[in-house]
Amino acid sequence: MKSILITGAASGIGAATAKKLATKEVSLTLTTLSNLEGLKSVTQFAENKGAKVSYVCGDLSEKNFLKELVSLARSNTGNIDQFISNAGYADKKEFGEFNNDDLNRSVQTMAISFSEIVKLCIEDFKKSSCGRIIVISSFVNKSIGLNNKIFPITAAAKGALEALTKTLSFQLARDNVTVNAISPGYTKKDSNHSALSQDEWDKIINKIPLSRLARPEDIASLVNYLLSTEASYITGQVIKVDGGLSLL
Repeated sequence: MKSILITGAASGIGAATAKKLATKEVSLTLTTLSNLEGLKSVTQFAENKGAKVSYVCGDLSEKNFLKELVSLARSNTGNIDQFISNAGYADKKEFGEFNNDDLNRSVQTMAISFSEIVKLCIEDFKKSSCGRIIVISSFVNKSIGLNNKIFPITAAAKGALEALTKTLSFQLARDNVTVNAISPGYTKKDSNHSALSQDEWDKIINKIPLSRLARPEDIASLVNYLLSTEASYITGQVIKVDGGLSLL
């Protein structure tokens, strides 16, 4: 049985990924900060597909919680084979609006928590016959100023994540562990919670060459492929899934 750890799993891309990966051959460990109802819903779906599922809510900036999370992920199979780092959020505060606490929180939640989890699990990945690490990044550190939005602290955190992805991929290549990042474009939300207004969303959709937002399932499908044996020669990449947004 393959053991997979997914952060940010209660909604959006994380939830879609957990549902996509759920089979009788998989043990999933799911976490989110506070959306317990969302996590329970994803868990029920995955269990109905035959997967073995553990879940827990907690703050990824807390080292004790990270140790608890990794211990939970190991408890079902004795090892962690694959890790999808999806925890994150968009913050559109500009320079002069955000403070150091905002910046630190963003980097801590996305980049530092990723690094800490990898340190706790790195020997697991090395021992696995199917070691894979996937980071969900973003377009905001590439398409700067699109629709006059810059998301500076989110861009900083995602940029750090991509740098960690590439360096880690080189380090783990000798152990046959692949490490890649996916950079989604604007992606449809599960709810009305968003950093942008509906008018802003409409303007963005009009600019996307494929004329629609990404669906979380679009990203989950690529995650599923990158975790597979068919993708065993792909590592160190940041793959854009953005409907042509990066062409602009």
